Amino acid sequence: MSGILMLCATPIGNLQDMTPRVIEAMREADLIAAEDTRNSVKLLNHFHISTPMTSYHEHNKTEKARYLIRCMQEGKRVALITDAGTPAISDPGEVLVQMCQEQGIPVTSLPGPSACITALTLSGLSARRFCFEGFLPADKGERREILEELAGESRTMILYEAPHHLLRTLQELRETLGDRRITLCRELTKKFETVMPTTLDEAVSRCEQEQPRGEYVLVLEGRSLAERKREAMESWRQIDISAHMKLYEEQGITGKEAMKLVARQRGISRREVYQYLLADAR
Repeated sequence: MSGILMLCATPIGNLQDMTPRVIEAMREADLIAAEDTRNSVKLLNHFHISTPMTSYHEHNKTEKARYLIRCMQEGKRVALITDAGTPAISDPGEVLVQMCQEQGIPVTSLPGPSACITALTLSGLSARRFCFEGFLPADKGERREILEELAGESRTMILYEAPHHLLRTLQELRETLGDRRITLCRELTKKFETVMPTTLDEAVSRCEQEQPRGEYVLVLEGRSLAERKREAMESWRQIDISAHMKLYEEQGITGKEAMKLVARQRGISRREVYQYLLADAR
């Protein structure tokens, strides 16, 4: 008989956001795997949950996952919680989920608070298309690669950052991406919740003058479609129209269709392409 892994979302600040379903699941579980048991015991005491706990965090995620897998293979119900929010989001819980799937152990998610989604909905930036980056890596090379990838990202971007690293991250974002709209969110769902719609230039200036406090969620505007089209046009203009046409004709595309593609990519009319080719042929 196999047990089950239950991903239980816990409050990111306001205890009233704890769902009745999560409370019931944690009470009925045989074991709760918590990121920090010293932190989580306060939550359990508040909701009168007496289920035994064990630690599960970044530094023991692989070894402890094996232990939890054995528990579930024996038929136990395991509830996984983080210090705040939804497990497996920028969290070692993803390792346990993967291992459960490999072993054929059922996994269910009990939805609830999530800092990244809460910040996105408060940001005032587009929520139609977005990507989540979490914390940028500490390794300088890897960090630079990811920042350069983000420079071309057209979706709204969501990042996490600690207060003592905030200024450095904002400076790097501005240096790599240029000035963009950004919303800084902190103390979400708490009494002193702060949502600051601003720009990268202004955010850097503010952090240079005032020491940041609290954990931050950064919601950053993506590159506009117009900007991407403009850069694409500029890149195509590095070659002449005849060479541009030849690229498509070598792929078996008819002259008429190739002319349409060239005109669209260069931001000019088909007539202009035709006239250039006529002049070039003389």
